Amino acid sequence: MNYMLLSPEIVLMLAALVVLLLGVTRIEQRVLGWLSLVALAAATALTLSLAGAGGTLLFGALTVDAFSQFFKLVFLLVAMLVVIASLSYYGKSRHQHEYYCLLLLATVGMMFVASSSDLATLFVGFELASISTYALAAFDREDMRSVEAGFKYFIIGALSSALMLMGISFVYGLTGTTNLQQIAHIVGEGISGSMTLALVLLSAGFGFKMALVPFHMWAPDTYQGAPSVVSSLLAAGSKKMGFAAAFKVFVLALLAIRAEWYVLFAVFAVLTMTYGNLVALSQRSLKRMLAYSSIAQAGYIAIGFVVIASITDVASPEGLSVATFALGSSLFYILSHAFMKGGAFLAVGAVAYMVQRDKSPLLDEDDIEHFAGLSKSSPLMALCISVLMFALAGIPLTAGFMSKLLVFSSAINAGLAWLAIVAILNSALSLWYYARVVKVMYWREPQMELGSVPMGFVVAVVLATLGTVVLGVYPAPFIELAMHAAEALM
Repeated sequence: MNYMLLSPEIVLMLAALVVLLLGVTRIEQRVLGWLSLVALAAATALTLSLAGAGGTLLFGALTVDAFSQFFKLVFLLVAMLVVIASLSYYGKSRHQHEYYCLLLLATVGMMFVASSSDLATLFVGFELASISTYALAAFDREDMRSVEAGFKYFIIGALSSALMLMGISFVYGLTGTTNLQQIAHIVGEGISGSMTLALVLLSAGFGFKMALVPFHMWAPDTYQGAPSVVSSLLAAGSKKMGFAAAFKVFVLALLAIRAEWYVLFAVFAVLTMTYGNLVALSQRSLKRMLAYSSIAQAGYIAIGFVVIASITDVASPEGLSVATFALGSSLFYILSHAFMKGGAFLAVGAVAYMVQRDKSPLLDEDDIEHFAGLSKSSPLMALCISVLMFALAGIPLTAGFMSKLLVFSSAINAGLAWLAIVAILNSALSLWYYARVVKVMYWREPQMELGSVPMGFVVAVVLATLGTVVLGVYPAPFIELAMHAAEALM
């Protein structure tokens, strides 16, 4: 067995152990953040060095290919941005060793999900990432909102895990295996029992993880109450893990019965993008606004499932081409969204951090009024937030525009013009609440005097903004990377 294929995960697991052990010594806690960042950079370098390599491990339970490596890079990039911001956010905390250990373990869990080719390892990876993020969401123990966020996330996460496990047990009962390739083979030949109940249970389980309507209810409260850096990890990283798993199960294992989940995902996509945008319109809390917009963006990504399921003959070259383009478009959207949403949450968290630091504890530190006049007190942060907001709205020359163009084009190519029209109308609707943030920053007078933005936040937000711009003005190599990852799965 070629253990080098797992070297990124091994490096992160060892780093998590070292960080935890060093934390109980008298070592300066701030060093642990830098150590975590070095470990993540090393894991990223190893993942890049394995480009083109591939193989199966653990008796076919894990598969390292272009698809898994694509998602690993997304998770690692998000984790690095979060650690950079955390150097400021948790710079004085006595519990940094616990925080960085949990963050590294959560990243390892997401990476295992991306590599899973068996329902058993997929579920274990899910639980490793989920349990770590439950604790991270409640990490600010003296803040009741953080504790509440962690508790709600845990309760609903446990319910989704139960539903997913029940769905897996149904699939195993019908096919006699948990290996995704073998399930695909058996389902392709036709099975005696109905997979409908298993599909519903798996859809509900993955729907919670992806925050699809009507399984989204945990997201706004958790994103708002959790520490801002953790909210960024959840929105830009953990949710993408749900998409990685769903693509593996539905596209790889259950493609033969795509007619049974076509309507399901069509309803999910339309409800999710519409509900998320409508509710985001009325939010004063920017973290809640970003949470609902994140729900809406999940609906755009879910278009990929609908398009793939709508292709009548995936085995033909033409059908395969349309399906691969749809999957690749969704993957490019996921990469873009990681930069856009991760950066947006960190930017909002930076302003909220300054409000909390300079004033007495407030319950509404992320209220949109606190962003009034930010262009004067912090021009760089205001500029980055503006770019990220316009990107999320889909303005040209940003990653948001390119990703929406690809996803909407995939729907039109598949003859689903109605779905593209619904998505375009929703995208136009979202422009109002994104533009409102820019208007407040540049056309309103400051309501309070804010101090300087901590350097960790500045670096993380600037990097995320640069990523958003690069993906918008020079997308070709990244689109090719996403399409190559899609070909590996189809």
